[in-house]
Amino acid sequence: MAKTLSEKILQIHTSEEITGPGQIVQVKVDKVLANDITAPLSIESFFKMGAKRVFDVEKVILVCDHFTPNKDIKSAEQVKKVREFAQEQGIVHYYEGGDVGVEHALLPELGLVGPWDVVIGADSHTCTYGGLGAFATGLGSTDIAYAMAFGETWFKVPGSILVEIKGRLNKFVTAKDIILTVIGHIGVDGALYKALEFTGEVISDLDVEGRMTIANMAIEAGAKAGLFPADAKTLAYTSACGRQDRELVLEKDANYEREITFDATKLEPVVSCPHLPENVCPVDEVKGIKIDQVVIGSCTNGRISDLRQAAELLKGNKVAKGVRLIILPATPNIYKQALKEGLLEIFMEAGAVIGPPTCGPCLGGHMGILAAGEKCVATTNRNFKGRMGSLDSEVYLSSAYVAAASALTGYITNPKDV
Repeated sequence: MAKTLSEKILQIHTSEEITGPGQIVQVKVDKVLANDITAPLSIESFFKMGAKRVFDVEKVILVCDHFTPNKDIKSAEQVKKVREFAQEQGIVHYYEGGDVGVEHALLPELGLVGPWDVVIGADSHTCTYGGLGAFATGLGSTDIAYAMAFGETWFKVPGSILVEIKGRLNKFVTAKDIILTVIGHIGVDGALYKALEFTGEVISDLDVEGRMTIANMAIEAGAKAGLFPADAKTLAYTSACGRQDRELVLEKDANYEREITFDATKLEPVVSCPHLPENVCPVDEVKGIKIDQVVIGSCTNGRISDLRQAAELLKGNKVAKGVRLIILPATPNIYKQALKEGLLEIFMEAGAVIGPPTCGPCLGGHMGILAAGEKCVATTNRNFKGRMGSLDSEVYLSSAYVAAASALTGYITNPKDV
């Protein structure tokens, strides 16, 4: 009997026979992840349960990326707690300072996650790794503490929704537009505790970075995971990162609870309006809204492909007066590549502020907080009320193309208009 992608992956990590959605299974995990906000809680729970040592010093990963560099005393103390735990336990994969990147961009390029893996993290956007063909999902800090000690967790096998994207994308339409369109169609709870699994010509054509962008925001539709087949492109990517993986094939005759099809030729650049990711509309419906800030970065769209898209529009132009353009390459390697390609010079000459690899303003942490009444276009993944600062501020989610175009005009703008 054909299995969904999630069922295939979970099956090789459990001794129980997976028979279908709703089944509770105990699963061995390949990687356990936490960051500078969530790891301190996990560490406290780890010791409260009486644990002494992590199950594997190479499979527990700690990334201090949310407040890098430390923004205040409290964040410094949090990182100190994580650092001391990593030193005491002998954790191999501990990252802060010049080694740190936004965790969901950093782990793939380091070859720490890949096809057929089960990855859990104390961060909801752990689902990013589904773009590589991993069953990856976020859990609470207490569940992460248990997994750090024992190397396993339990799952209710999710039902799966098959999302097919047919045809070819038009100019300036990106992976970000695809996932925003999907979320706008099914809503923020449309895939609650389901696995979104993607197929179609567009998905085959997408590069791995685009696939990770889509998987990253599966959680914004309530999904437990967002999954892609692992094809030749995937294996080339993970091989370049030092892994040797095998293909993961999607079977359309598996037990999918629902199938949704989109015609890519009808897709256009979109934005998600405040204050929910499902408030999606074509950019032309809201163009002309005055903005104060643009953020290009995050675990969704801070990769080199995103920076190249932004530079394509920003080259030789100037950011509109009164607009703050903040660009945050997601990892040190992405930063170096952008420097090598001359992208950083383009950004600086356009009038942008370039920051270090950090989550920063995405969660309202630092390096780009909004004041009351301010509006921001961001390539991030959430636009809840107060997400990036004041409760009276507004965040519009978009692709790097729309963000860059809007920075140039000072208003929400369709990239084709610049």
